[in-house]
Amino acid sequence: MNKAIFKQSNGMYAINIVSACGVFTPKQFAGLGQATLKCDVYRLKLTTRQTVVAVLNEENLAKLETRLLALGLSVSPYGGTVRAVKACAGNAALCQRALGDALDLGIALQEKYLGWELNKDVKIAVAGCSRGCTDPLCADFGVIARSRDSFDVYIGGRGSTRKPLHGQLLAENLSTVGVFQLLEHVLDTYSNLAHPKERLASTVARLGVRAFAPPEGTFTSRNEQLDDEFLAFISKEGEA
Repeated sequence: MNKAIFKQSNGMYAINIVSACGVFTPKQFAGLGQATLKCDVYRLKLTTRQTVVAVLNEENLAKLETRLLALGLSVSPYGGTVRAVKACAGNAALCQRALGDALDLGIALQEKYLGWELNKDVKIAVAGCSRGCTDPLCADFGVIARSRDSFDVYIGGRGSTRKPLHGQLLAENLSTVGVFQLLEHVLDTYSNLAHPKERLASTVARLGVRAFAPPEGTFTSRNEQLDDEFLAFISKEGEA
């Protein structure tokens, strides 16, 4: 797995720093400031992927990376991996428009899948409503909340290119658990079917979105989960 550290035109290096979908604790934020001062960082830049790029001289790279790890931060993986997850502030505490908890889902997805090695970079985006502030339709794997613990999933989107593509709907009304199950299925299928260095969007375009559909009944939909929860509740009431 490669690290997102790149030499710049001015001879300095840019290091891409990952937090929890752009969320820092005050201790991390203050610590990052102190670390960058001690490592003579020239500039800090927020990115569209909710990461922070620090520009500094090569001799200070290792020292900064050590300080990042101590803060619970990391250097972004790059090249044939799952990249940092984009998630909006969509939850009941932060956004009035949120239909489901996009932020916690995005953080959980990143914690599990960040750095998974694949044929090509895979970008994941999670949005708390159909406004899609994190551009889920332009992600390899895009998730949009439709209600509490209910999500639609799109795959095969592609942004940051001269030929952007919107993803195609793969599954509707999945629970949080279902989103994890489906992502794992998509990543496994992509690993098995993609040509070397082929982007997921190109694999979907070549084979069709249905090639990534799991067998019917594989995952529990949100409605089925609610039915199970209701039956469990009734059973407990009967035992009382």
